[in-house]
Amino acid sequence: MALDPTKYKDWQISEDAEKGMPMPEEWREKLGLEKEEILPMGRLAKLDFLKIIDRLKDKPDGKYIEVTAITPTPLGEGKSTTACGLMEGLGKRGVNVGGALRQPSGGPTMNIKGTAAGGGISLLIPMTEFSLGLTGDINDIMNAHNLAMVALTARMQHERNYNDEQLQRLTGMRRLNVDPTRVEMGWIIDYCAQALRNIIIGIGGRFDGFTMQSKFGIAVGSECMAILSIIRDLADLRNRLDKITLAFDKSGKPVTTGDLEVGGAMTAWMRNTINPTLMCTAEYQPCMVHAGPFANIAVGQSSIISDRIGLKMFDYHVTESGFGADIGFEKFWNVKCRYSGLKPHVSVLTSTIRALKMHGGGPRVVAGLPLAEEYTKENVELVERGCENMVHHINTIRKAGINPVVCINCFHTDTHDEIEAVRRAAEAAGARCAKSTHWADGGEGALEFADAVIDACNEESNFKHLYPLEMKLRDRVETIAREVYGADGVSWTPEAEAKAKMLEGDSQYDDYATMMVKTHLSV
Repeated sequence: MALDPTKYKDWQISEDAEKGMPMPEEWREKLGLEKEEILPMGRLAKLDFLKIIDRLKDKPDGKYIEVTAITPTPLGEGKSTTACGLMEGLGKRGVNVGGALRQPSGGPTMNIKGTAAGGGISLLIPMTEFSLGLTGDINDIMNAHNLAMVALTARMQHERNYNDEQLQRLTGMRRLNVDPTRVEMGWIIDYCAQALRNIIIGIGGRFDGFTMQSKFGIAVGSECMAILSIIRDLADLRNRLDKITLAFDKSGKPVTTGDLEVGGAMTAWMRNTINPTLMCTAEYQPCMVHAGPFANIAVGQSSIISDRIGLKMFDYHVTESGFGADIGFEKFWNVKCRYSGLKPHVSVLTSTIRALKMHGGGPRVVAGLPLAEEYTKENVELVERGCENMVHHINTIRKAGINPVVCINCFHTDTHDEIEAVRRAAEAAGARCAKSTHWADGGEGALEFADAVIDACNEESNFKHLYPLEMKLRDRVETIAREVYGADGVSWTPEAEAKAKMLEGDSQYDDYATMMVKTHLSV
């Protein structure tokens, strides 16, 4: 029996559950995998994507379920917990279920927000490994990304030190004429290292680099991480790693990883990252962990690869998108599914009474500070006003042509009347609605929720993208802003409009999806 989450911390619940956690060989038997398809790494394992997909390529896909949320408070509303709870609830109903979630970044894990393992009885185990590097994918991504920066800065040093004849004779390189004021890419580290966000590098001698302004970003913000989440196979990884723009030359043309001939070496560093890591929930439902880009600055999805595997192995496959439906679901809908060709059946909209009260006019919610009284005592009026935010996101999901299910992620302070107010608003907007106590009760607390998802999966859907790729970039931005964010229109700064026109004028970008960057705390 699982420990009581009102009395024990998540790490204690995880360590207790780990005593019965299947080992790699047991997972191989449970999942019907061939011996060479599972790659043990201690008590964890990676799944050999290419071998599994090749064997199961003719098997029909299972039901595809995405978990998103209303606009969150700064505390988050429990999407990972809800995704784990749904897997556990479906497992209690006896269905073959699994999932795929993102790997957490060291920055938030070591900061106020913490890891993204879920919580209570609905969390991923082993929690320590999950939170502290897992099987090394982020480290491999850091090496690949920083290798590109080493190649770029070394090239700038050589071009400064040698004339064209010397450069060709000594290195065989052609001159790239990188503009040091237009180096777009920085270095990465898997922490929120504010002191490294704006730095000067290369302050030694002429053989110690190139003196210029530079920066560090967080590892999961790397384009390499975003690429990992959307690739279909190793060849796709190799192709995309050759197209990263690192800088611009003095005539304004992009300087890419392909120009530096470093894409192959980057692929070598990332060769093992294409294989998802197999974990499980505290109730032993299998769940892959693969890729971890943020949704407010990148695509915010676990990988296409893990979804392709999961839809072959499981009858119900659960995945999750970052932040609210305006950010994570929009990119799942128009970026991830466009690249994968997969069509989801259901989107779960994670909602909490706490967040709805905040959107209804409640006091600010501040991470690290106690909640105001409005959040711990009944206030149906605040909830009803806040449901406008939930309805907005329901309408966004319905525009994709798939079936929304509102999950009320219940806290012990929620009251019957508050929950019923949410249910009425959700159903009036055309969504199924279920309350769930998966944090406290695991799968047993998610049975109503699981049943609603099963019903929604069995209902006809008509998935469609918000915009065609033939649409001009500025028109796409306008469409997303109006249809998803609820904006009246878009105002362009001169710099943004100039860049948009440049992208629209280059046909190589015509079939690229559009990645929007916005705050996750408002619609």
